[in-house]
Amino acid sequence: MNKKQFLTLICLFLVFLVFSPSLKAEQPIKVAQLACLTGPYEAYAKQAVEGFRLGLEYATNGTFKVLGRPIEVIVKDTHMKPEMGKQLLTAAFQDDKVDLAVGPVSSAVAMACLPVAKEFKKILIVEPAVADSITGKAWNRYIFRTGRNSSQDAIAGAAAIGGPNVHVAYIAQDYTFGRDGVATAKEALGATGAAVVHEEYMPLNTVDFTAPAQRIIKAMDKLEGKKYIAIYWAGKNNPTAKLNAMKLDKRYGISLAVGGNIIDVLKTYKTLVGAEGGNYYYYESPKNEINDWLVKEHFKRFNAPPDFFTCGGMTAALAVVKALKTAGTTDTEALITTMEGMHFQTPKGEMVFRKEDHQALQDMYAFKITTREGIAWGIPEVTRVISYKDMDIPIRNTGN
Repeated sequence: MNKKQFLTLICLFLVFLVFSPSLKAEQPIKVAQLACLTGPYEAYAKQAVEGFRLGLEYATNGTFKVLGRPIEVIVKDTHMKPEMGKQLLTAAFQDDKVDLAVGPVSSAVAMACLPVAKEFKKILIVEPAVADSITGKAWNRYIFRTGRNSSQDAIAGAAAIGGPNVHVAYIAQDYTFGRDGVATAKEALGATGAAVVHEEYMPLNTVDFTAPAQRIIKAMDKLEGKKYIAIYWAGKNNPTAKLNAMKLDKRYGISLAVGGNIIDVLKTYKTLVGAEGGNYYYYESPKNEINDWLVKEHFKRFNAPPDFFTCGGMTAALAVVKALKTAGTTDTEALITTMEGMHFQTPKGEMVFRKEDHQALQDMYAFKITTREGIAWGIPEVTRVISYKDMDIPIRNTGN
């Protein structure tokens, strides 16, 4: 090698040293978002995807960059099929080389995905699947959840309707979401002196609720005190309107207890003035700067308020950006260390990932349905903000 060739090589090497860090810095941070955009949870999924994008926008001041790198979101449609969700998450980690994942919407799909995160040693932030099992018996250390769990739902519901001499019957969906929800409701209501006296688990495609209603009427016929039918249902075929049409309160003294839901479902609550329940989010409930921005921007862009799962998607994005900025890296172990015990701000206010099971502790709301002129749905007006600091959320994992 002559002197000229040697100098050329030295120059090329120096150029590489100068420019390679910046080239590396521009490599995108990849996030997979699992959402059932096809199927009964389509409305939930669309809100979650839009909320995640809004959250990234807010957290990055509109740059969609963190650590000097663009954030690339790869949305994958699970069709609400557990096996498909498992395959899509595997492909995201193996082929797309994503740094972490968010989702899915369905608890059944989430349960199928949990082992995939463990296999690839990558973080899955569960949002908005609810079943307690996700951060309970099926949990592993790569799982974090920004969404609320069944216990948080149950405690909020119990705060609204619980008390001595209160009798509750449940109609719920016959899979992990519904069964976990009722199991935790029993605990929460029991702590108030109330009791769950009957349970009905129905297929997701049920449209006729006459038979379960008749069985509940029979089970409650001789009971004295306050009586409720509580509904734990997600997605299509929500039985609230059909049960209300049966006039159970006037005929049998059985009131409806309802949970918070998306605005399309709240439209069926307009005839339920006075009905009580527990809620995760309604756009008028939280009072903070982030929610103010979300409400303002959502009205500006869509001429409609942000909904239940818009908040959830935004919350997940805010957690992702906070974790990446704090850790200063996409390394999984560094992110786990950062996120355990991490406090972060959301449209609902402050949340914190509990170290023991990575469940996000968060405020919930007890409500009573009211109406307002010009509003086409029943409004879940807050009767009590239940601070996460006042909720004793059970730790149900096995320490794996």
